[in-house]
Amino acid sequence: MASLPLAGCISFGAKPPPSLMTLQAQSAPTVGQTQNSARAKSITIQVPTTPQELATARVPVQEDTTSIAYVKDAQWAEPPARLFARLVSDTLTAREGRVVLSARESVADAGDRLAGELRQFGMDAVRRDAVVVFDASLMRDGQTAIEKRRFEARVPVGKIDAESVGPALNQAANQVAQQVADWVGR
Repeated sequence: MASLPLAGCISFGAKPPPSLMTLQAQSAPTVGQTQNSARAKSITIQVPTTPQELATARVPVQEDTTSIAYVKDAQWAEPPARLFARLVSDTLTAREGRVVLSARESVADAGDRLAGELRQFGMDAVRRDAVVVFDASLMRDGQTAIEKRRFEARVPVGKIDAESVGPALNQAANQVAQQVADWVGR
């Protein structure tokens, strides 16, 4: 009985935000469309590596060259790198007709391989914009050389808050995914 009053006072973490954010592809695969790697080029997309400030569900804000904060009450449904990899997968399928394979599936069909580092995926407080920077590396099927390229998109925001960052980052991430699809598809 004595412990009952304390039960309401104990907290094992921060209060969750009212909603979680995710990314939505502007170019999505068609529902019910069958894909076959014998008729279309395949690609395996690895979840990009990230710096430590992106290894969280929170949205980083670069306050200046050496300071990072996080947007209050803004949180991703899963790590941004996984969300971004899925967005790139959907975009490559929709725009380039690529068959995106899992790591297990790629054993049978090597295809192209896309990897990289998601360098920035947050807000720039100085310029007041959402910024996505992806350093991609591509190994085309049958080649030993690796192509590397940096992609970047910035979307202005009026206010850096939980309501504004999700749509702005979704737009910037889609711009980068479309740039990647154009590069891979050439």
